Amino acid sequence: MPRLLNCTKHLLVGLLAVAPLSFAQAPTGELKAKVDAKLKELASWSTNAEVVAAVKAYNANPPAEAKSLSNDKWKQLTLLDPYVRSFSKNAVATAIKANKPEYVTECFVSGADGTKVAFLSKTSFWSHADKDKHRVPMTGKTWMGPVEVDESTGQQQIQIGLPVLDGAKPIGSIVFGLAVAKMK
Repeated sequence: MPRLLNCTKHLLVGLLAVAPLSFAQAPTGELKAKVDAKLKELASWSTNAEVVAAVKAYNANPPAEAKSLSNDKWKQLTLLDPYVRSFSKNAVATAIKANKPEYVTECFVSGADGTKVAFLSKTSFWSHADKDKHRVPMTGKTWMGPVEVDESTGQQQIQIGLPVLDGAKPIGSIVFGLAVAKMK
């Protein structure tokens, strides 16, 4: 019994030692103020005519592949796959690339179903339908994630999600990754 307690104690100490590294923290103080300022700068993308038109068209007639593609299959596709490239080379992606501030590390636009309409570079997931970064904007509200190291960019960032609005109606979401080191 003492040996079991000793093992349990070491396991608990080990877990406590890494716990702070495994839990992401929401931005506070000065960083939160910087993110809020950047959010105001990027808000116009949620009503950008080109973004709204692309999301409306996507929602009205999503590609057949969009319905059958799972997140697991998406992860197997390479950056050079023609289907993947079609989302980073379309008109919306080109407009975002041409106008993105240097502090934006990533950006992706999703239709109402959470699947991609456009992005700067391949995202970690094909569908964000089950994630707050999409669900919250679909209620008409903005979403702010924790400070984290992004899986797809490798940079410390904060993601913000905005509703794509057709008038006052949310029809999709647009998510930006903001580089913590580049926000001034």
